[in-house]
Amino acid sequence: MTKPLVLALATAFLFGSPAAEAQQKKELAIAFGSCNRTDLPQPLWPVIAQEKPDVWLWLGDNIYGDTDDMAVLKQKYDTQFNLPAYSQFRTQVPVIIGTWDDHDYGRNDAGKEYPFKKESQQLALDFLQEPAGTPRRAQEGLYTSYEYQVGRKKVKVILLDDRYHQDELQRDANRAYVPNPTGDILGAAQWQWLTQQLTNSTADAHIIASGIQFLPQQHPYEKWANFPATRQRFLDLLVASKAKGVLLVSGDRHIGEISKVTPAGGSYPVYEITSSGLTHPAVNNKSEANDLRVGPLINQKHYGLFRFREQGKKLLVTAQLKGEDGKPLTEQVIEVK
Repeated sequence: MTKPLVLALATAFLFGSPAAEAQQKKELAIAFGSCNRTDLPQPLWPVIAQEKPDVWLWLGDNIYGDTDDMAVLKQKYDTQFNLPAYSQFRTQVPVIIGTWDDHDYGRNDAGKEYPFKKESQQLALDFLQEPAGTPRRAQEGLYTSYEYQVGRKKVKVILLDDRYHQDELQRDANRAYVPNPTGDILGAAQWQWLTQQLTNSTADAHIIASGIQFLPQQHPYEKWANFPATRQRFLDLLVASKAKGVLLVSGDRHIGEISKVTPAGGSYPVYEITSSGLTHPAVNNKSEANDLRVGPLINQKHYGLFRFREQGKKLLVTAQLKGEDGKPLTEQVIEVK
């Protein structure tokens, strides 16, 4: 089935065509994950497929391209796309969406200085089967949004691009990142777009995805906290926009965890679910400082899963990280507000 047809069917099913209105789904399952090497075993695809997700969301490091040679990058995308287990998975999941992080962008830790970002963007969109001629094909960056129906409720998924416009960072003598107090991640056009996506949104819940973590501040690796003014601007926007039910998702870290914060002036806590390690988790990372963490640190192969359900006038979501056996490793039940 071609991608345009898949998108057309998904839109008709999820957005209230006459047929859809007659059988509106009371639940919506969105699975997600990151850090996926083509040269390692990928045992999770049939496990995730058993969840019967409506949507699969790639969070970045979808392949490990790590090259300036676009032919090599394309070959790695093609390898992943055609792997038998993933090919079967693509036939089982109605909608596949995603953003990227550094390794599929082209270089480890690369930002706006990467010289092949325009070419790399088109290869990433090819992999995601983005139709020709869409605004996403023409803009600078991979950011976009989607909306899905859950009964009478609506969930908006906002995918950010944390690479195309990211300012550079310096490292100290121990190779830890030195925070850039005035640096930016998103760029002016993406900030304007994000503000529009959140302000006056009619969605009842908003999933906002980034390759790198939004909330944790204590670890020495890539994170929004390396750009403190940008992180604060983002949290301020969540409050000022009055967007309902914000849930953050991220990858990159080769661990899984759930973090939680109530932004200053905010009316509800914001959770971030980090799911990272589809093929190679950081098994030796048994503890790591994160004073925002809720529950355990996960250091084994896993995927993330949101299950939204309408319950009377409420919208509830169960957020889980699940292992190779499909059993939850950590879980939060959240009433979306």
